[in-house]
Amino acid sequence: MSITRYTKDHEYIRVEGETGTVGITDYAQSQLGDVVFVELPAIGKALTKGGEAAVVESVKAASEIYAPVSGEVVAVNEALAEAPGTVNEDAAGKGWFLQIKLADAKELDGLMDEAGYQDFLKTL
Repeated sequence: MSITRYTKDHEYIRVEGETGTVGITDYAQSQLGDVVFVELPAIGKALTKGGEAAVVESVKAASEIYAPVSGEVVAVNEALAEAPGTVNEDAAGKGWFLQIKLADAKELDGLMDEAGYQDFLKTL
């Protein structure tokens, strides 16, 4: 069973066991506009919660993607190099950015669940 948590910077992490899949929310991709390039981290890179994990460039802007938790990158979505628009088409599915092995699952406690994230969006 997986759990999904969200950051105020509009990243999500879907956790199964010790691994989390990280991407941006549908709200984030809609604000960015058409995604034209995604820069992903190297496999094996250590990420720190709140630190830069990836970069996404759209026709409107370039934005950093921040790590929702600390851990080691164990996989990246290489398909985004050829088809960055997948982020727009399926942000919460095929448009994921990276997978991270969690260093401390307790870091998830500071993130929002789906209901909390939807409430947060209403304040924007």
